[in-house]
Amino acid sequence: MFNPVFLFILLLVILLFNTIKILREYQRAVVFRLGRYSSLRGPGLIVLIPGLEKMVRVDLRTVTMDIPSQDIISKDNVTLKVNGVVYFRVDNPEKAVIAVEDYYSATAQISQTTLRTVIGQYELDEILQHRDKINASLQEILDEQTEPWGVKVSAVEVKAIDLPLDMQKAMARQAQAERDKRAKIISAEAEFEASKKLAEAAEILDSQPNAITLRYLETMQNISAGEGKSTTFFPLPVKFMETFLNRDKQ
Repeated sequence: MFNPVFLFILLLVILLFNTIKILREYQRAVVFRLGRYSSLRGPGLIVLIPGLEKMVRVDLRTVTMDIPSQDIISKDNVTLKVNGVVYFRVDNPEKAVIAVEDYYSATAQISQTTLRTVIGQYELDEILQHRDKINASLQEILDEQTEPWGVKVSAVEVKAIDLPLDMQKAMARQAQAERDKRAKIISAEAEFEASKKLAEAAEILDSQPNAITLRYLETMQNISAGEGKSTTFFPLPVKFMETFLNRDKQ
């Protein structure tokens, strides 16, 4: 035979287990009484009426959810594979339980659909250059769509954009052409600056005959001072050379 005292204690434990609940700081309890919404309770110790009240726990912490890689065709007909991540939290536990069957699954599905729709509105160059703009647009649209479910989307980030192999090669060639172009421009600018300096130097030397003579002597000294050099220079005045040149002309 069953011990009445043991049976009473067992029933009491079961009753207390179904009556007293402890919720953590980040949890809330959506309580239903006879199937109808009653109240939102927690955190801490809450008491339920046995047999009349049931509760659903809701986590209020921010959830990080990956958006699987999606095949997307951009506005200029380039096929891409794009994935991302969504940060969201339950902002209204009552709506999250009553308005939608599974708010996590619903948010995941709407995130994938929105990612394909938004990315498809941009051309490839815009997708690569204006990722912040796309992220902001995704966040705004998702937050508006999930608001009736009591879900707040705080951020959306496009993680990776995979391009077709032929497109990657074409972009690599374009990048190399841009680098070559910049190198040629820099080289031309350097040549232009050097020619300006040479022209200025020529004007100075032309206006100062003694300066060109000194430059001539310095050049000869540098040539004859090198290691292993046996060449000897006998400098002559420039005017002396001009005398011979003028005599030949006569």
